Amino acid sequence: MRILALVPGGISDQILFFPTIEGLKAQFPQSQIDVVVEPRAKEAYGICKSVRDTVVFDFKGRNSLADWGNLLGMIRDREYQLALSFDDRWSTGLLLWLSGIPTRVGAASGPSDLYLTSSVVLDSEKQSTGKRYYSVLKSLGITAPYQDPIVNIPAKDLGWAEVERRRLAVKAGSYVLIWGQGDGTAASYPAEQWGTIIQDFQKKQPDMPIVLADRISSKWIGNLTQSFPNLKVTSPTSLGQTVALFAGASLSLCCEGPEMHLAAASKSFTLALLSSTSDPRVLLPQTDRVIGIKSPSPQISDISPSMILEKIWGG
Repeated sequence: MRILALVPGGISDQILFFPTIEGLKAQFPQSQIDVVVEPRAKEAYGICKSVRDTVVFDFKGRNSLADWGNLLGMIRDREYQLALSFDDRWSTGLLLWLSGIPTRVGAASGPSDLYLTSSVVLDSEKQSTGKRYYSVLKSLGITAPYQDPIVNIPAKDLGWAEVERRRLAVKAGSYVLIWGQGDGTAASYPAEQWGTIIQDFQKKQPDMPIVLADRISSKWIGNLTQSFPNLKVTSPTSLGQTVALFAGASLSLCCEGPEMHLAAASKSFTLALLSSTSDPRVLLPQTDRVIGIKSPSPQISDISPSMILEKIWGG
């Protein structure tokens, strides 16, 4: 069976869609699954072993008729038997109808319903984002229980992480990893507040290395290394390298964003800093290995260091 999924959104949205992919693969083990994603999200499928191909399409861009025509032509050429759509616009629904795919399922949430063969009403208030995606599989008779997102770390990235840990002089399972920036300025935590946390940590656990991570050279890291010269610094260049570093950490501290989901999926003990507008029950796995700390405001900078330290030492 050839299956196509259309999943708008960024990297975080794709990671939360991974359980649905695994549910499809478990039900149809010989299937070939392709995903249509926005350019900013394509990289996510480098850590998902069950997707054959990714097709890049800017769902919210100013697409011309030629852009839609090219996508339609590709879909028709590949002769998919099943499509899952999470884009509720009528234009995407019409595209799938014109494609000739016989089974078209998705969320009952907008004009695209007219063009689906089956739609599922999602509980947006109580279910996690991953479970909302997964609930669409009910229309296909898939009743296996939902599993939290898992990632596939490529061997080359595992090798890179091992070499990087040797460079940093840290051992797997024996370091704290801090990813101090998130999606946008509202999801960034100030260096001076990280400094308070680091100072307390070094006082209570002086032999535990602390690693600062970011994919670019960041000002927050520079500020902290000036105050704490013994901090380690790493700059992974891919999602695979990033999740491999998280997998080796004894504790990960992350701001809201893709890295938060990678840390949780790596099975590292994770503290995630969230804004007041985000619900940890919706975004995070419900496990004692992952704890969400919610800001009293839309700015996660309003989470006090004492709130974080309380979770580290008491949680």
